[in-house]
Amino acid sequence: TLGTQTDYRDGEAQTDPYSPEYIVRSGSVPEILTLATLTWGRGLPAGQAEMEIIDRIREKRAWEAALPPMDSPSNIAKRLKMMEAMERKEWAYREEEIDKLQKVRMEVFKQLLRRREENQNELDDMRLYNHWQNHQKAKEEKIRKIQCDCALMLRKLIAKRKNWMGKLERRDIIEEYNDFSSQTYAPLSRIGFFPDNNSDYYAVKNFYLNTFAGLCELEKSVQPSVSQLKIKAPKPKCTVTKTGYIKRSGRLEAVLAQVHQ
Repeated sequence: TLGTQTDYRDGEAQTDPYSPEYIVRSGSVPEILTLATLTWGRGLPAGQAEMEIIDRIREKRAWEAALPPMDSPSNIAKRLKMMEAMERKEWAYREEEIDKLQKVRMEVFKQLLRRREENQNELDDMRLYNHWQNHQKAKEEKIRKIQCDCALMLRKLIAKRKNWMGKLERRDIIEEYNDFSSQTYAPLSRIGFFPDNNSDYYAVKNFYLNTFAGLCELEKSVQPSVSQLKIKAPKPKCTVTKTGYIKRSGRLEAVLAQVHQ
């Protein structure tokens, strides 16, 4: 159908060109049969190299037709000279082809060597970068250790400076509990004390607050006056005396009431 022809064209469905059967007449050698070794994808369609091969085949057939017959010694000598010249020409052409192939192979080898060298350079760069990163990590770790040691030595020097005379001092418990930054309230974790480990110690645990039965018992023990509140309305402030004098605290309210009216 038209739709099928549109979706599947001949150029997409056909793989190799069609080669019909043929019959060669007796006594004739068609020139096309010299190219029987060429197939589609291997020499066909013909390029520059295939055209050179076709021209060489034509020249060789013309040369074979021009060879003198072997009927006299002079023609035999002439034929030998022509065959030797053709053989030299064939060897020269073959050497030229070999040189071209060697040049192509050399270019391929150069590209492969260049690619291998680039890959090796990338690998070397990666190794150097990893090595540099390892050195940087070791350097940072060493600097961090030096800083920790420096802080430790500074703390030791500060502690020695407080008691540079070497006198023995008794523990002042009142001073420790009065200072909220002392070891009593805020012990240091580097001496082996971690306050977060005993955080549950300060949590309030009560039977009356954590259980339902305790809440019910606590509710029964509470007096009714606690749950049933009685609110008394406040008495209005008296800002007018018996004689009709308005006090200073009530003058503003009286003015506002007059303005409202």
